[in-house]
Amino acid sequence: MFDNARRTHTCGELRPLDVGRRVVLQGWAQNARDMGGVVFINMRDRHGIIQVVADERCPDAVRQAAAGVHLEYVVEVEGTVALRASANPKLATGLVEVVAASVTILSRTPALPFSIEGHISANEDLRLQYRYLELRRPELQKNLIMRHRASLAVRRYLDSEGFVEVETPILTKATPEGARDYLVPSRVHAGQWYALPQSPQIFKQILMVAGMDRYFQIVKCFRDEDLRADRQPEFTQIDIEVSFATRALVMELATNLVRTVWKEMLDHDVGELPVISYTEAISRFGVDSPDTRFGMEHSDVTAQLRATEFGVVRGPLDAGGIAKVFVVKGGGASVSRKQLDAWTLFVRTYKLGGLLYGKVGSPWTGPLAKLSEAEQSAIIAASGAIDGDLVLLGAGTYAAVNAGLGKLRAAVAKELGLVPPGFSFVWVVDFPSFELDEESGRWMAVHHPFTSPRPEHIALMGTGREGEMFADAYDLVCNGYEIGGGSIRIHDPDVQSKVFAALGMTPEDAEQKFGFLLDALRHGAPPHGGLAFGFDRMAMLLCGTDNIREVIAFPKTASAQDLMSGAPSPVDPKQLRELHVRNTE
Repeated sequence: MFDNARRTHTCGELRPLDVGRRVVLQGWAQNARDMGGVVFINMRDRHGIIQVVADERCPDAVRQAAAGVHLEYVVEVEGTVALRASANPKLATGLVEVVAASVTILSRTPALPFSIEGHISANEDLRLQYRYLELRRPELQKNLIMRHRASLAVRRYLDSEGFVEVETPILTKATPEGARDYLVPSRVHAGQWYALPQSPQIFKQILMVAGMDRYFQIVKCFRDEDLRADRQPEFTQIDIEVSFATRALVMELATNLVRTVWKEMLDHDVGELPVISYTEAISRFGVDSPDTRFGMEHSDVTAQLRATEFGVVRGPLDAGGIAKVFVVKGGGASVSRKQLDAWTLFVRTYKLGGLLYGKVGSPWTGPLAKLSEAEQSAIIAASGAIDGDLVLLGAGTYAAVNAGLGKLRAAVAKELGLVPPGFSFVWVVDFPSFELDEESGRWMAVHHPFTSPRPEHIALMGTGREGEMFADAYDLVCNGYEIGGGSIRIHDPDVQSKVFAALGMTPEDAEQKFGFLLDALRHGAPPHGGLAFGFDRMAMLLCGTDNIREVIAFPKTASAQDLMSGAPSPVDPKQLRELHVRNTE
């Protein structure tokens, strides 16, 4: 397999057909056992594991050298392939072993901070500090290889569809796109700054103006935002843009990309992807990225409880709020009070005042027992609950109820083991163009300020009815994760200026922040649209993990630190002076 001076085979490729072959292997000692004159070494590289034996067939010097090998030493073994006396069906190489003719220690290691083999009990911070050790684990290496092969599948598919990969700048202009920028001071231009791109959004639109027609890029992006299990400060996007595009065209291209990747990586047929509106997603699931593998859909019971005398519910409804329920079926009534209390604290993190529950029966038990029988019957009719089910109810503002119950639905299903295996994809379309920021009282773009409103809604710009506008946008969701999102872009500079005005930008602000885009749009911009896939999330799903750090070679912690390299870190004051900046503390 390898054409080099020493290594003839990897540790994972030897089979019975190789018996009698003279081989040279190089790798790590996964374990070494001295059985009183007979030494067994399990050698490992990223291709697999092979057993090496030094016994009575070997010279004493070879057995002594083998006895000096310890855990995770790097070794070279020359020897002859033989059949094993006791086969190991757990190994692909389990029918053969290598009888050592020479054993050479290439590198030693001190005692390890944690065991690489088997289950790791060390905390995540320690594992990230010694990431180079954890990356020796076959599980993580398999993830990185899966990610590599998925990127190849993406490139092959997009190339076959006429896309051209074009690199866009990393040092660019700071533009407001919804999250905080990472900023880089300029040494040459005192007091001025570059920003690391949150996405190549403006550049890919300019490439459409430039006539590239179909562009893609697998690209690093940067956002200085709060982190979680499926988010990192630097992340990878599959960025796509198409000239003369319609929403249907972009969605078809993206759907076929997903079908291609899932088929090549997992031999999984994705099939047809359902399409639902944003309004329907919020109504049924409370969130715009629903996990559709299981039920427990929401039911709005605002009308049924409007006149209730149960004050905990009536108060939020009188204040203009809503009430929604979902049902935990199949033994949901056995959920403990401790779990219910934990769920109540959970929904409060989404600004929902509390969680009310009722265990359905004759009579009901729990706080919802205070509802009248007619109101309980109305909830049963709306939600399909039956005896033995658990009804969970939230009452409050529209945003808090949907967010709280929507996130709780997914958490409950996971906690109770109600999520079936497999993949469930859904397109979500017709998002609002704008949402009102409660603190500033200003409109904010739901996606980004370059998203085109639906053509029939453009006339509402500047009328004060921006909240009624829908965007020509679309998100692709898999198993509750938004893995792709995009829109038809604004190609008319007058419409783009109106959107900037709706967002509170003066013409001078817009020109200062986005002048080069507006200028490009004035020079013959084709209608265009695109989409960006979150490649890290795609890899996470393909690898069957729910932690994005498992598919990134060198991830950051939840506090955006690289514990292995020690970043971020102080720099020499001289460097700061050269960059015309100083620390305030």
